[in-house]
Amino acid sequence: MAEQQEPVHMTVRPNGPLRVEGRIILKDADGKEWDLSGKPAVSLCRCGLSEKRPFCDGSHARAEWKCAASPGNMTGK
Repeated sequence: MAEQQEPVHMTVRPNGPLRVEGRIILKDADGKEWDLSGKPAVSLCRCGLSEKRPFCDGSHARAEWKCAASPGNMTGK
């Protein structure tokens, strides 16, 4: 019987990063993996301003970047 895996949870932080929690495997375009051992969660940059992309470094706050993403304001439904 296949082992059940816990789901990965992603939270869109208001005017901030994507918070990803769970067993995460993060690869670049060439398939190289970031070492996330010991990290139960990471925050991924949404604004494109981080110096540590793909990870968030708080640049969104310094630049007053805004994004009001929520399921209620999706287009194309």
